[in-house]
Amino acid sequence: MDRLDNTVRPYAWGSTTAIPRLLGTQPTGEPQAEMWMGAHPGAPSRTPRGPLTEVIDAAPERELGTEAVARFGPRLPFLLKILAAGAPLSLQVHPDLAQAKEGYADEERRGVPIDAPHRNYKDANHKPELICALTEFDGLCGFRAPLEAAELLSALDVDSLKPYVDLLHARPEDSALREVLTAVLTADPELMATTVTEAAAACARLGGAHAPYAGIAHHYPGDPGVVAAMLLNYVRLQPGEALFLGAGVPHAYLNGLGVEIMANSDNVLRCGLTPKHVDVPELLRIVRFEAGDPGVLRPEASPDGEEVYETPIDEFRLSRYVLPEGGPAHDLTCRTPQILLCTAGSVRTGDPEPTTSPAITLAPGGSVFVPAGEKVEVSGSGTVFRATVVV
Repeated sequence: MDRLDNTVRPYAWGSTTAIPRLLGTQPTGEPQAEMWMGAHPGAPSRTPRGPLTEVIDAAPERELGTEAVARFGPRLPFLLKILAAGAPLSLQVHPDLAQAKEGYADEERRGVPIDAPHRNYKDANHKPELICALTEFDGLCGFRAPLEAAELLSALDVDSLKPYVDLLHARPEDSALREVLTAVLTADPELMATTVTEAAAACARLGGAHAPYAGIAHHYPGDPGVVAAMLLNYVRLQPGEALFLGAGVPHAYLNGLGVEIMANSDNVLRCGLTPKHVDVPELLRIVRFEAGDPGVLRPEASPDGEEVYETPIDEFRLSRYVLPEGGPAHDLTCRTPQILLCTAGSVRTGDPEPTTSPAITLAPGGSVFVPAGEKVEVSGSGTVFRATVVV
């Protein structure tokens, strides 16, 4: 078992205070957006044995287990993060596995540099993800029913939005959403900027259900993604609640602190709320134009105290233990690799009969990597998240 030393990413949308507050450190005044835990080559966790990427590369079956290597290859299949949004992230979707493989192969064949700003596929993997709130957490997830979106837009009383309202009333559900999103993203930029400015003023005036979009427009003035965002469900998660984001589901995180886990991929297609490249034709190929409830997840408790966030994905499995003062220890030994992350209190991790390494005590924000099959139990008073895979 190795204590992890993790990189904090300073993306512009990051909160300046949320991660320092969790870690008990002083804010620097700079944004601290994501703390990465895992073996992503962009920012691998550091261990006493070296970067986690090198530790795994040196002995993948020992670190990951034979079953995980047979299923996912010689790499850690997931990336765990603490995410702290102080401003909205880009509106985005992720491809499914077949789309990712096809898109990656096509861009490789066409010789698009891997670091080109217009490159869509950085790898051949899909990127399903799960976000679990540590504080109140605001986000957008999946399409509203077209008539609900029409009502939201109509209330703004902005003339240039009325054709979109008519489309949402007049077309079948999938066609309505597709045509409106296409129209928004392909509109004349200057005309759309004016529309967004008028819509933002109306949202601020109306408040209520419109208030989140006034906030989004404050961060992204004139961005067509503001109108696109109004097609989506607004969600406020309470601590412990989660959202699963599958392939093709448009989404954006707006504000709050959470634990995020995802398949180990960088594939993102953006819909707006960003100065980065938006590939409209490829985006429209990936988006699933299906309206529905965003599906807030609450953990399912097992008799041994593990609370599991159920998803249809095998690359990751996220659960948590809420440990009461004086409660029993929990044996977490399993045949797959694990990352354990403390988010509250003080949690002791280690072999109940230490023969190789001493126990490690985790404060909030502290984490460890546990190789497959290594004996480990957790005790103490606090909350610990457990990330592993399904084989």
